[in-house]
Amino acid sequence: MFVWILMHCPIGIFLNKNDRFVKKELQYLQNRLLACYDAGEAAAIARWVFESRFHYTRLDYCLDKDRNFSKEEREDFENIVSRLLENEPVQYILGQAEFCNHTFEVNPHVLIPRPETEELVYWLAEDAAAFPEHPRILDLGTGSGCIAVSLAGLLPDAQVSACDISLEALAVARKNAGNINVPVSFFQENILQPESLRLQAPWDVWVSNPPYICHREQAEMERHVLDYEPHRALFVPDDDPLLFYRAIALLGQECLRSDGFLYFEINRAYAQVTRQMLEENGYREIQIRQDQFGNDRMIRCRK
Repeated sequence: MFVWILMHCPIGIFLNKNDRFVKKELQYLQNRLLACYDAGEAAAIARWVFESRFHYTRLDYCLDKDRNFSKEEREDFENIVSRLLENEPVQYILGQAEFCNHTFEVNPHVLIPRPETEELVYWLAEDAAAFPEHPRILDLGTGSGCIAVSLAGLLPDAQVSACDISLEALAVARKNAGNINVPVSFFQENILQPESLRLQAPWDVWVSNPPYICHREQAEMERHVLDYEPHRALFVPDDDPLLFYRAIALLGQECLRSDGFLYFEINRAYAQVTRQMLEENGYREIQIRQDQFGNDRMIRCRK
């Protein structure tokens, strides 16, 4: 019965002007968010805020539970509403994002993990039987560490490392590895001007979700991404959309073992040219995979 309630009880039901404080404010937040989001997103964000920050769950709601905010909670709630209405991502406001069944800390120094990237992680994990025993895996451009940390949990026999140019991002990633209690080795590296990668070779598997959005695509982007997420982790020059892919592919020919694997998250607009670039640089068994939305989003190849 509770499962049915959770699945079918809409946020707006039971509310009226005489409802008690928390329930009224949840509906208020949802209504205000309609100025920035569609109805489904507005409801999801409102529920997440109340569950994460105020520990008021959907089950509490459907069972008609209620309580008053404390003075501190009221001030926090007003601040959250103000920030959300400025299109600040709820993940940055709450300081967390869900990824591969874990809660990751995030802040404006790192990209917010996406569901499409989860699919890349699970694809790599599916292939693990083809990897050597105790494979050495490297995540290039780790950001929050979501890929590397998730892989370390899914593949406990692997030796997982991760690099990023940003010291601030690496601090977030290290904290996430500690919070989730998995061993990952982090180090600073500029993918375009590598210094230590060659010294640590050979590697069995590389994975990367590098910057891949051209500056000309900004007009099509939502404000909560464009205004708040780190541009260095998002954008590449319009005249060189494969900048990071090419650099990683070339470096992989030096640093990956023979038969080693290379996985990328890709810009759907450049799937075929990415395939061609990998072929030209000597990679084989190239496969493009679509994400849950039907977009060409991932590519795998072997040295």
